[in-house]
Amino acid sequence: MEETSGLAEKFEANRPRLRAIAHRMLGSRVEAEDAVQESWIRLSRTGEAIDNLGGWLTTVTSRVCLDMLRSRKTRREDALDDGDEGGGMDIAVDDQPSPERDAIVADRVGTALLTVLDTLAPGERVAFVLHDVFDLPFDDVARILDRSEAATRQLASRARRRLQGADASAEADRARKRAVVEAFLTASKSGDLAGLLNLLHPDAVLRADPVTVKMGSAAITRGAEAVAQTFAGRAKFAELGTIDGEFGALWSAGGETRVAFAFSIRDGRIAGIELLGDPTLLRELKLARVI
Repeated sequence: MEETSGLAEKFEANRPRLRAIAHRMLGSRVEAEDAVQESWIRLSRTGEAIDNLGGWLTTVTSRVCLDMLRSRKTRREDALDDGDEGGGMDIAVDDQPSPERDAIVADRVGTALLTVLDTLAPGERVAFVLHDVFDLPFDDVARILDRSEAATRQLASRARRRLQGADASAEADRARKRAVVEAFLTASKSGDLAGLLNLLHPDAVLRADPVTVKMGSAAITRGAEAVAQTFAGRAKFAELGTIDGEFGALWSAGGETRVAFAFSIRDGRIAGIELLGDPTLLRELKLARVI
C-alpha cells in the first residue's frame, strides 16, 4: 500500500507537465486529462522498477496522444500515415518538473495556435510539440515516433513551415472567435436552433469532463445537429469570458465559476466545445469575465 501511495505522489508531481504536453498535442483539455489518466493506469499496472519515471511517463503520454491523433486522422481525407508506434524506450527528462518552467513552456504555444496545430499530421504535431515546445532532443523524439532522427527533424521542420505566419493573424483570429462565441451564446439562450446550426461545423464535437458528466452532460456528443439540440434554449446563465486569454464562456454560481466552456474554431465555425468543471483544473486556468 505504501509503495502504491508513493507512486501516486510521484505521478501527481509529474501531472502538470504531462497535462501540458497532452493539451498541446491534442488541443483538448478533456482529451488531455484522458491521456494523462491512461498513463497513470499503465503506470499502476507496471510491475517493473522505473529508474527515470519522468521520462517513462513522458514517453507513455506522448504515445497515448499519438494514438489519439492517429484515430482522428483516419476520419480526415487529408491525413497522412505516420507509421507504427515504437518500443518501450524512456526519454531522458527531469524527474522533478518545475511549475515555473511549465508556465513558460505553456506560453510558447498558446491556445491561439492550437487550431493551427490541428492542421498538422500526427507525427508533425508530436515532433514539433516535444522538440520545439518542450525542448526534448530529436533522438528522444525519434524513439517515441519510431522514426530516424533525420526523418523526425523533417517532421518538425514541416510543422514549423506550416505554423509560420500564425502569430501574425492571431489578433484577427481572436476577434473572429469572440464574435462566434458571442453569437453562439445569444443563439443558445434564445433557443435559435437554426442559428446554432449555422455557427457549428458539421463535424462539431461536444466533450464533457467527468465533473460535468455528473451534472448531467453526456461525455461526448458528435455532429452539429446533436450539439445544437444540446444547447438550444440553454446556457441562459453562461457569460462571455476568457480561458487562459482565449474567448469562451463561464457559468458561475455562488460567486464561483463552476463550468468553463472552451471553444475551438475551424473554417470559421465551432468545431469543438469542452465543458470543464473539475475544480482543480478550474483553479489552474486563468478565468475572467468579459464585460
